[in-house]
Amino acid sequence: MKAIIFDFDGTIANTLPICYYSFQSVFKAFDNKELSNEDIKAMFGPSETGIIRENLIHLNKEQAIDMYYEKYLENHLQLVKQNHEMDDLLKYIKKMGLKLAIVTGKAKRSLDISLRALQMEDLFEVLVTGDDVIDPKPHPEGVIKALTLLNVQKEDAIFIGDSEADIVAGLQAGVVTIGVQWLEDYQTAEFTTQPNRVFKDINDFKQFLQEKYTSK
Repeated sequence: MKAIIFDFDGTIANTLPICYYSFQSVFKAFDNKELSNEDIKAMFGPSETGIIRENLIHLNKEQAIDMYYEKYLENHLQLVKQNHEMDDLLKYIKKMGLKLAIVTGKAKRSLDISLRALQMEDLFEVLVTGDDVIDPKPHPEGVIKALTLLNVQKEDAIFIGDSEADIVAGLQAGVVTIGVQWLEDYQTAEFTTQPNRVFKDINDFKQFLQEKYTSK
């Protein structure tokens, strides 16, 4: 194994609450529409800008997009807590000499906000955001693009995600795909498409890496 590719929201960081809050604020302000977390989750796939452009009725979509990022930035420290187990895992993976990448439906603008706030901006060799692909997950384009940018063959990588779309994208890209439900908020309680492995605890995955890849 040479690289581990992660989804971001619900996988690396518990950012789903800030995503829900920011979208709810926008749709309430512009469309006077109350959206539940499940309503918003059903829109996931495109980047935040894509979600707003596709679903907002109000014509001033650019102003709505700006409001989304304002809310996301203003409330990030309050709604997204540092996860020390995840910090330790990422540092351990780097210490193993593996490359790290992110493939996310988030726009680069919000991903950058989160990485800076969580002090993760220097950990990843490759970032593939919703701005960088034509077809979002479950299409495998993002995972395949990350493999190309990492210069790693599909047989030498793992993809980790918390949503059904992540699992489908990883498997279609031909990489070992791991489903996770290890943060307080995650997107999929039951995977319809079965990943190669499922982990419900970050430290269990760290132990899996230790046993499988450092004992040889």
